[in-house]
Amino acid sequence: MTDKERFIGLLMMAAGNRQGFSDFVEWLEDTDFFEAPASSKYHGSSEGMLCRHSLNVHYRMQSRQAECNARGIRPESCIVAPLLHDICKVNFYVKDGEKYKYNDKLWLPVGHGERSIMLVQQHMTLTEEEMVAIRWHMGAFDDAAKGGSRTLSEVFRRYPLALMLHLSDMEAAYLDEAEEQTCKKE
Repeated sequence: MTDKERFIGLLMMAAGNRQGFSDFVEWLEDTDFFEAPASSKYHGSSEGMLCRHSLNVHYRMQSRQAECNARGIRPESCIVAPLLHDICKVNFYVKDGEKYKYNDKLWLPVGHGERSIMLVQQHMTLTEEEMVAIRWHMGAFDDAAKGGSRTLSEVFRRYPLALMLHLSDMEAAYLDEAEEQTCKKE
């Protein structure tokens, strides 16, 4: 089974009955999501890693399923949030020789998580908890947190899915995808 088949199958299992699901998958297949890198120079900076990273985050989140259940988090949210947290990166990178660079034409004055939510919600609904988790999945790396916002602590307290998504994202990037690291000083 390919990463694309695995991704769509998992998403269908968790969100296939949501309004706009088919529209979302159709839109996603028209993007570079399944071929794109996960970043330009950090984790997963090679072709196909955006989908693979999303799957890796999902697998890490599944290891937290008992915690999700104990906290009353809907099982489908523990699939949807990790799979869709980086949708903001579709069509975001362009090949520049051997490396990737940002596609400046897609710049919006919103953050990483907000952009993912905006793109998904143009097609398919997300729950409040999924939106908050996706919005804050960058944790302390988020510009609001780096700027001194104290919202992050309250988010993690009120929405445990957000903390679990952040941890799963970090583990996938820095443990599972360590061999993909290409952090080079430029």
